[in-house]
Amino acid sequence: MNNNFLLLLPEFIVTGLAFVVLTLDLFLPERRKWTLPFVAVAGLAVALVVSLAYLWGVTDSLYDGIIRIDGYALFFKAFFIALGGVVILISVDFVRRNLEYPGEYYGILLFTVVAMMLLAASGELLTAYISLELLSFGLYVLVAYDRYNAKSNEGATKYILLGAFSSALLLFGISQIYGLLGTTRFDEISRALAAADALSPGLILGVALIVAGLGFKIAAVPFHMWAPDAYEGAPIPITAHLAVGSKAAAFALVLRLFAEAFMPIVEQWQILLIALAVITMLLGNLVALAQRNLKRLLAYSSVGQVGYLLMGVAALAAMGDGSLELSHLASNGIMLHLVAYAVTNMAAFLCLAAVFNITGRDDIRGMAGVARRAPLVGLVFAVSLFSLAGLPIFVGFTSKFYLFNATAAQGLLWVAGVAIFASLISLYYYLLVVRQLYIEPAAGAAPLPVPRLTLGVLGALFAGMVVLGVYPAPLMQAIQHASDALF
Repeated sequence: MNNNFLLLLPEFIVTGLAFVVLTLDLFLPERRKWTLPFVAVAGLAVALVVSLAYLWGVTDSLYDGIIRIDGYALFFKAFFIALGGVVILISVDFVRRNLEYPGEYYGILLFTVVAMMLLAASGELLTAYISLELLSFGLYVLVAYDRYNAKSNEGATKYILLGAFSSALLLFGISQIYGLLGTTRFDEISRALAAADALSPGLILGVALIVAGLGFKIAAVPFHMWAPDAYEGAPIPITAHLAVGSKAAAFALVLRLFAEAFMPIVEQWQILLIALAVITMLLGNLVALAQRNLKRLLAYSSVGQVGYLLMGVAALAAMGDGSLELSHLASNGIMLHLVAYAVTNMAAFLCLAAVFNITGRDDIRGMAGVARRAPLVGLVFAVSLFSLAGLPIFVGFTSKFYLFNATAAQGLLWVAGVAIFASLISLYYYLLVVRQLYIEPAAGAAPLPVPRLTLGVLGALFAGMVVLGVYPAPLMQAIQHASDALF
C-alpha cells in the first residue's frame, strides 16, 4: 500500500498555520497582535491556492480508501478554507475589543477548519467520527469563549452535554454497522448491503442511531434543543461559524455517507429523512416567529434551512427506479444551497456583529433605524434576510429553486410544497427585522462608526449574494465536478 502523504498538503498547511499563529501570539508585543488575523487569512489563501493547484483532477485515496482525495473532497476543502477566512475577518473587531490573547482564538478556529476538511475527505465511519469530534471540541471551547457571560456558559454547557450524548449515539450506531457487516468503509458497506437478502433489526438500529447522532450535529428537529442557547451565548462570529461551518461540514459527511454507503437500502431511510425534513422545516420556521432575540431567531431560521437540506438528501434516490441524472440534480442542489446559505448567513451575522459591537444590542428592536445610521449595514442586512427567505435575484432564491426543483423531480412534490410554505412563513419574521431597519425611528441620530474592514467584507458578501444569484454558472460547474466524483 503506497500512501502519498502530499495529498494531505492542504490539511498540513492549515495545521501548521494554527501552530504558527499560536506561537506568534507568545512572542509578539501587544501593539503588534493586530497582525495575527491577517497572518491567518494569508496562510489560508496559500492553502486554498495549493489545494486547487495540486489536487485539481486528482482521484486517489490514503490507507486503502479511509481518506478520499477526489473532486467532491476538493470542492468542500476550498469552501471550508474560504469560510474560515471569512470567519477570521468578521472576528477581528470582536477580538480587538474583548480578548487579551487572540492567538488562542484564531488557532482553535483554524483547527476546526482542518477538522471540516478531513470530514469532507472521510471515506470510512471512524475517520469521519474522529474528524467530527475534533470539530466539536474546537466549537465547545469557542462557544464558551465569553466566559464571564452567564448565557455563554449556559449555552456551552448544553452544547457539550448534548454533543457528548450525540457522539455516544453515533459510536453505538457505528459499532452496530461494524459488528454486523464487518467493515466501516463506505464502499464496502454499500456492497455488503446490496448483497444482503433482508435487513436485520440490528442493522436498522445502527442506521437509525447514526441518523440520530448526525441529527444532533446538524440541529435537525427533534435534536435541535442545544442550538438556540448555544447560538445566543456564543460570541457573534462563533455563532456564524456554528450556523454555517459546522452544518456544512456535517452535510459534507451526510451526503457522502448516504450516496456511497446507504444507497442500497434507500427504502428504509428515505421515509425517515422525509419525516425529519418536514418537521424540521415547519417547526424551525414556526418557532422563529416567537423570537425577539436576533441570534435565537437566526438559530431557528437555520434549523429551518437544515430541513430544506435534509429534503435534498431524501431526494438523492427516486421513489421508484433511481436515475443517476436526478441524483446528480439533488446533490447539486444541496451543495449550491450550502454555498448560498453560507454567503447569506455570514452577511447577516456580520451586520448583527457590526451593530452589537457599537450598541451592545442583539434584539430585534435594537435594529431600529440602523439603515439611516449605517446605510451599508442596513442594506446588506435586508438583502441577506431577503436571500434567506428566497426572494428573486439573490443567491438564496437560485439555490432554493434548484433544490426544490430537484426534490419535485424525484416524485416528492408534496415535500417541495411544504418547503415553499415554510419559506413563506420565514418571510414574515424576516420582514419584521427589515421593518425595524428601515421604518422604525432610530434610538439615536448619530452615525454608527463601522470599521473599514467590516464594510469591505460586507461589500464582498453583498456582491456574492447578488452575482451568484444572477449568474451561478461558474459555481455550478465546480459543483457538477464534485457531484461526478460522488456518484
